[in-house]
Amino acid sequence: MTGCIKEFKTIEQQVDILREKGLKITDEEKTKDILLRENYFFINGYRFMFFKSDKDRRFIEGTTFEELYGLFVFDRNIRNILFKNLLIVENNVKSIFSYQLSKKYGYKEKDYLKLENFTSDISKSRQVSDVINKMKRQIRVNGKKHSATLHYLTNYGYIPMWILVKVLSFGIISELYNILKYEDQRDISSFYKISEIDMAVFLPLMSNYRNLCAHEDMLYNHKTQRAIPNNKYHEQLNIEKVDEEYKYGKNDLYALVMMLKYMLREEEFRLLIYELGYEIDLLDEKINSVPLTKILEDLGFPSNWKDIAEM
Repeated sequence: MTGCIKEFKTIEQQVDILREKGLKITDEEKTKDILLRENYFFINGYRFMFFKSDKDRRFIEGTTFEELYGLFVFDRNIRNILFKNLLIVENNVKSIFSYQLSKKYGYKEKDYLKLENFTSDISKSRQVSDVINKMKRQIRVNGKKHSATLHYLTNYGYIPMWILVKVLSFGIISELYNILKYEDQRDISSFYKISEIDMAVFLPLMSNYRNLCAHEDMLYNHKTQRAIPNNKYHEQLNIEKVDEEYKYGKNDLYALVMMLKYMLREEEFRLLIYELGYEIDLLDEKINSVPLTKILEDLGFPSNWKDIAEM
């Protein structure tokens, strides 16, 4: 077995390690309390912003524990803000899906889950079967666990699509979109005034972000494997290009902001931008060892990031 062994460290040892790395501890007792409550390894995951360089992994001189913890709290706060907005999108998408599909294919699962209701693309035949089976499994497994689904099963013997979506994950919904007939994809995506291609990219990315937020993973510098397509906001914001590709808003957190711009109501999106701006300003007040430009860089936000609210 290779690699160093990570042994248990007491709170006192954890404080010593941070000091040895050059972090300034101004209030040792408060620091110990925070490390015990929040977990040293979670807080320490935010250290990279404060390192002197990629090679010199010591803290910039003067960096305090309060700054490190401030970034940790900032990430938690923006994660909560984005999570509640992703839940709004998830609920809206489920409602639109169920309405469109029920209107066209019927309200009983034996009708709306028919194989012929989905794409006839041979390359997706296995995926069609897999998604239908996942939905049927949700009916079997969760149908009697939720009051709404249990009510319909008990009283009517079936679960309509507008009730079934309650127990379907955002991930299954994004998979469902991928196997719909083109005209159904078009009808759903047109509600958000985006193309079918954009919708097919947005849904799995937003589902992944939703799960990342739900499990309290690190968010502020997260990069997705897949980038969103170029859109009008890249151009209108005059986002800088590097090697003919936009520097921001592709596979970073600002790409999620762009997706939410399309998917939320105007007043919901304005509130989102206000809340994110408040948290960024608050963090900027807490951190002195790195400039605001560095914070925005890690977020993937251009300097004029707020302007998207007025577009």
